[in-house]
Amino acid sequence: MVLDRIDKKILNTLQVNGKTTNSKLSKIVGISAPATLERVKRLELAGVISHFTAVVDPEKIGFSIMAIVSISLSLSSLSSVACIKERFREIEEVVECYQIAGANDFVLKVIAKDIKSYGGFMNEKLTQIEGIQIIKSSFVIDNVKEKKVFVLDLEEEYRV
Repeated sequence: MVLDRIDKKILNTLQVNGKTTNSKLSKIVGISAPATLERVKRLELAGVISHFTAVVDPEKIGFSIMAIVSISLSLSSLSSVACIKERFREIEEVVECYQIAGANDFVLKVIAKDIKSYGGFMNEKLTQIEGIQIIKSSFVIDNVKEKKVFVLDLEEEYRV
């Protein structure tokens, strides 16, 4: 599937405001409302649009601690990486998890209500995962930039 100019306009618009009505979206992209809805559904079916969601400010709902946690596995644990990934997926405080190449094996973004809750997460959940050798936590002081929009160049060809 190749994204055409209209698909890219749809994606650019919905990334900025996922609540844009189909009627308004159709006016922005210049095609009928039924054709616009069909394109959005096609983009969803192709996995280009993975889901729609509300972005919530964690602090406003009582989660004041954000940490970036670097994880290194022991060499003997490399065979159980799939198991470790599954454990990370199951922990509610882990909101993002990346397997990386370099000095560490994983980087986690962790949200907790307060430092005591973070301590509970560390002691009762993270340190209980077999195979983790080193855990390094860095606490976020300020979110300087968090990009959620990936602007598609209307002239560039994208294949999905």
